[in-house]
Amino acid sequence: MILSAFLKSVGQLSDRRFLLVLGLGVGLTLALLVGFYIGFVALVGWVVPDVFTLPWIGEITWADTALSWAAVPLFLLLSVFLMVPVASAFMGIFLEQVADAVEDVHYPTLPPARPVGVLEGMADAAKFLGVVLGVNLLALVAYLVFAPIAPILFWVVNGFLLGREYGQLVALRRTDAAGARAFRRRNSGTLFAAGVLMAVPLTIPVVNLLVPILGAATFTHLYHMLSAGRPSRSG
Repeated sequence: MILSAFLKSVGQLSDRRFLLVLGLGVGLTLALLVGFYIGFVALVGWVVPDVFTLPWIGEITWADTALSWAAVPLFLLLSVFLMVPVASAFMGIFLEQVADAVEDVHYPTLPPARPVGVLEGMADAAKFLGVVLGVNLLALVAYLVFAPIAPILFWVVNGFLLGREYGQLVALRRTDAAGARAFRRRNSGTLFAAGVLMAVPLTIPVVNLLVPILGAATFTHLYHMLSAGRPSRSG
């Protein structure tokens, strides 16, 4: 079921609405990376003097430049962790567009979904963003202590978070808050597995740019597959 939902989502990547969200995602991610990099370079320029002298070596005039260039691979690695909050932000803000595109193509007989306003989406995204950052900061200790299995821990932690939030937000388009919680509890194992599927590519630079779109689309499919034959509750 999860694989079927994922493959359907991949097959719709050329959809104009998917591409629009992808463009916004690339722009947001690049802006975050560039902003962090500029901040780091400014900090290096402020902390590291332009010229200093070392015993037996003499004047060093290139330290700040070397540190700035050395930060490039560091920030490529940082993009892995930045994509978790970026994906979280996208869920609330752009999920509506992606889910609408999926339903228009694959579920055209459905009645209109409950509209999720931009402010409501941003509030949901901000709330979950805080949870994701908080949990990952706490988990950072575990990542360092259990470094050999840190990627697996990252997938498990963020798989749980992404599965929970995607499941909640997608369900809220078609039911009330109580119905969304019931859907999440009833299908917790499937949602967790699908969340892990979304968390794995988050650790792959460039590929992780597709996660917010594929996640929203995949969970939209899963909601309809898992809810087939069940009466919906409108709020």
